[in-house]
Amino acid sequence: MLIRSFASVAVLALVLPASQVMAASHEKAMPDRIDATGVLPNAQPGECYAKVIVPAVFETVEEQVLVKPVSETVTVVPAVFDTTEKSVIEKEAFTTIKVVAAKFREEVEKVEVSPAGTSWVTDLGNKGIPASPALLAGAKTNGVDLNGAAVGACYKEYYIPAKYEETSKEVLVKEESEEIKVAPAQFEETEETVVVKQASKKKVYIPAEYETIEERVEVEPAKAVWKKGDGPITKIDNSTGEIMCLVQVPAVYKTITKKVLKSAAKIDLVEIPEETKAVKVSKLVSDATIDKVKIPAEYKTVKLTNKVSDASFTWTAGSASDGGTYTGNQICLKDVPAKFAEVKKLVVDSAATIEEDVNSPVAKLIKVSNVITPAKEERKLVQAEYKTVEKRTKTAAERLEWHPILCRTNMGPDINKKIQQALKDAGVYTGPIDGAVGKGTMSAVERYQKENGLATGGITIDMLEKLGVL
Repeated sequence: MLIRSFASVAVLALVLPASQVMAASHEKAMPDRIDATGVLPNAQPGECYAKVIVPAVFETVEEQVLVKPVSETVTVVPAVFDTTEKSVIEKEAFTTIKVVAAKFREEVEKVEVSPAGTSWVTDLGNKGIPASPALLAGAKTNGVDLNGAAVGACYKEYYIPAKYEETSKEVLVKEESEEIKVAPAQFEETEETVVVKQASKKKVYIPAEYETIEERVEVEPAKAVWKKGDGPITKIDNSTGEIMCLVQVPAVYKTITKKVLKSAAKIDLVEIPEETKAVKVSKLVSDATIDKVKIPAEYKTVKLTNKVSDASFTWTAGSASDGGTYTGNQICLKDVPAKFAEVKKLVVDSAATIEEDVNSPVAKLIKVSNVITPAKEERKLVQAEYKTVEKRTKTAAERLEWHPILCRTNMGPDINKKIQQALKDAGVYTGPIDGAVGKGTMSAVERYQKENGLATGGITIDMLEKLGVL
């Protein structure tokens, strides 16, 4: 027999599914659900309740739906035409123009292709090549007036090396420092007694003692029974004439052997003395000391080479060297004559002219259609069409209520197996019939409740009754 138990609010929270807790927390965001769980139900001791979702109630009504609005049909009556002939200019009058080409004669003209001028070269002879822009820039930087130089002047580049002088200087090679000497600490060896294990108490278990005794036990008490008799004294039923005798049956006994407690088990405390050990120890006589000694700095005399003047380049006219070395670079200003070329050209002897010829227009007869009666339209009204359809409307909102459910205390393997088998027979459970209610079983419970329009949120008594388990 199943027991409905309702022990405390803690049991309600234990059986409330996580999905329903989330639904309750989102109640304000779902205005189409009514929460009727504000007050706990008036339950009897031993009953269990859970919050469940009672599905909304719908009803089907008929409604007229417009499937085709009012419209009109339009019929076009084509226009009526008649055919006549008309003269049309097929090709308008135009002028033909003929070009008479110009006539030319040949002349020879002398053209300057390269003007006279000057050019900076590396040599005035035939082996001289144009001086590079870098070479000219170097000469200008070192005093050559490129713009004021005379034609035929040459300038050479000389290298003057840098000048140095030697001096002496004392350089620090090792700074002043300190040397630290350490005198180690002094110890003396002695013996000391050390407790390696403190005194303690040990608990010793003394088992109980038993003795064997024999005891006579009544296995069936004495009783009185009715048996058929044959004497008038024992007759008890005058209407039937049947004689019954009340017979006393003595009690039945049996001798058994059993063990009785002679002395109970107990625990005694045993004192365990401490353990000591003599160990050698080193005691400090004098601590370590330090002594600081100053070490003077060390210097070294080195020779330094100082630059007196930087290396330089100079350009001079002719062979004046100024004590420098000729680098091989030279620039000379050379006179470059103009260059001319003979060019043959054609000049106009007589200009081009045109000749015009006027052409008459060309006409042709064509057939044309003229409108006698224009096209028109005829309109006809078409009535609207309606269709009766069934519409599902909500008559009661989804509700959150307290419903009695199966408790943990009576959900043993046997009842659990019955539930699993009933769900499998209903076609919503495919797992094993093992009596262990897990995720698969609870998913099947929720599916069965939804398919049958039952409240969802646990193993409810309503569902068990519909399954035939109760």
